[in-house]
Amino acid sequence: MTPQLLVGGRIYTPASASATAIAIADGVVTWVGEDAAGRALHPEAEVVDLDGAFVAPGFVDTHVHLSATGLLLGGPALGAPSKAEAIASLVRYATDHDGVVLARGWDPDGWTDGTLTTADLDEACGGRPVYAARIDEHSAQASSALRSAVPGLDRLPGYHPRLPLTDAAHHAVRVAAQDALSDAQIVAAQRAALDAAAAAGIVAVHECSGLEIAGERDFALLAGVDHGVYVRRYWGEPARDAAHVAEILARTGADGLAGDLFVDGSLGSHTALLSVPYADAETVGIEHLDQESITAHVLACTEAGVQAGFHAIGDAAVNRVVAALATAVERFGTPRVASCGHRIEHAEMVGPAQAQQLGAWAVHASMQPAFDALWGGDDGMYARRLGRARAAGLNDFALLARNAVPLAFSSDSPVTPLDPWATIRAAAHHRTAGSAVSPRAAFTASTRGAWRAGGVRDGVAGTLVPGAPASYAVWEVDELVVRAPSDAVQRWSTDPRAGVAPLPDLSPGARAPRCLRTVSRGVTLFEAA
Repeated sequence: MTPQLLVGGRIYTPASASATAIAIADGVVTWVGEDAAGRALHPEAEVVDLDGAFVAPGFVDTHVHLSATGLLLGGPALGAPSKAEAIASLVRYATDHDGVVLARGWDPDGWTDGTLTTADLDEACGGRPVYAARIDEHSAQASSALRSAVPGLDRLPGYHPRLPLTDAAHHAVRVAAQDALSDAQIVAAQRAALDAAAAAGIVAVHECSGLEIAGERDFALLAGVDHGVYVRRYWGEPARDAAHVAEILARTGADGLAGDLFVDGSLGSHTALLSVPYADAETVGIEHLDQESITAHVLACTEAGVQAGFHAIGDAAVNRVVAALATAVERFGTPRVASCGHRIEHAEMVGPAQAQQLGAWAVHASMQPAFDALWGGDDGMYARRLGRARAAGLNDFALLARNAVPLAFSSDSPVTPLDPWATIRAAAHHRTAGSAVSPRAAFTASTRGAWRAGGVRDGVAGTLVPGAPASYAVWEVDELVVRAPSDAVQRWSTDPRAGVAPLPDLSPGARAPRCLRTVSRGVTLFEAA
């Protein structure tokens, strides 16, 4: 591979706050500095003029569902402002496509014309099997044809004859809908999602799958997809002991037993597990795993030296995971637990005591700042579900950062789009005062911290320094700035004398960076027209 020298840009690197050039050979960064020195030191390199573009480490999205994302990209758009418009989208799609319809993204909280019913889907799609997931993917509406394909559906928890399904009933119709897809359809969806990731400046993703999400066929097909975006595959299945861990890994080829191993559901669907009932419903949510099963899984994975993790959103769900980790620390000691790099996905309702424990045990929090942008604030969905006082404590990135909890940011696509800069903007402009982190910290959680959450702890992954993989994206930006949230503790870092490298302006209303090129280990994955 011919050595390259990229000049005439701005390079985001801890090696220099004013770097304009970067040299790459054999997929590795070999030098970072300024143009004149770069040309003198690399006379034989192919010179690439960046024309003022911004070069930064490629992003890592630590929580995605690739098949669902690809199907959303090519499917009906249900994220409409009204039920009538969502149904119209279904009708248009069904007219042009045959077979089962998989749709997602509808959010009845903003609708004034009711929620989706079984009859709505039957009429819109001519009696065909239809699966329509709510935006949070933890409840769904299903047509009569799809419901009839699941024997005993009416006996499963979460069943309703007309309204959206939750719990085991939802999982059953989701599996039935996915079983109706061909292998070719699934692989095409996975490829479409990976292409979209590359176009967003993403060089790696963590697929969070499991028996109740996309199933073993989908997981196996993904393993065979050859694509430049690196995929770390997590499988959500509770393990009984270390021998069971080995059996699951051998059967699935998973990289870890983490990801979406459900302890609970979501706040939007009233299925996140709470210690106090919802403000707008007489329920505390759903228990998918009891304390005994959660503890057994953590102990088994820790004994086997395998990364464990759980989907935990509600405070009661987080409490259970923390209690299980405490048992593992008591049995194996903190160093051994910390060495496994265990994870909590979402971790929306973490209190100060829990944050302190998670930080002490080096448990990664894989979180989605876009959730706060969508549902936070005094009048958002969180406030309606929990009341303003409880809602104000959600997604407190600053609390976790102060307690040294390793942060990794993601989209949970298809719940929110593959858009890392929107993720960083949301983390830096949290709707609750005191909960934001600086753009620099959010960027780190989307790059270096995300690599670490996936077990890569070489000290250079997610940075552009000599010796690091040449995995980066080139961006068209309007302005580069150094900023921290107004409530940041370390305001000194915004002083130019601190030598802090600037990032694109992510203030509200500023134009988002546009991806021009995405490169992984020296190989171009995406290039804009």
